[in-house]
Amino acid sequence: MSENLLFWVYLINSVLLINHEIDSAYWQEWKLINPKDENGINGFLILHIPMIFAVLLGLVLVYDYNFAGYIISLILSGSGLFAFVFHFYHLRKGRQEFNTAISKGLLFSTLIISMFQIILTVKQII
Repeated sequence: MSENLLFWVYLINSVLLINHEIDSAYWQEWKLINPKDENGINGFLILHIPMIFAVLLGLVLVYDYNFAGYIISLILSGSGLFAFVFHFYHLRKGRQEFNTAISKGLLFSTLIISMFQIILTVKQII
């Protein structure tokens, strides 16, 4: 049962994080790291090809009860925790990127789902 639940939680978290990355492109997230980077969209998009591949591969591997899928699940959920902390850190510093209800909603949802996914993944590994 928990294996099946992990699959669905992983899928939900993947959808939330991919939507967050779409939001990140809108807000030009690369400028949070390097404000003078005018061509950051190119690297941003190229970087997301292997990232999205890994997310989808992890979903397939979790579905197949493959240990590598559990590792990717931990990485994905860790990414969700990181996204929340990173963006709220910048919001607290006064940055206006991601300061909309939908952006914050995605980040809070990702935080909650990521914590749940970590618990389910660890239970699956043990």
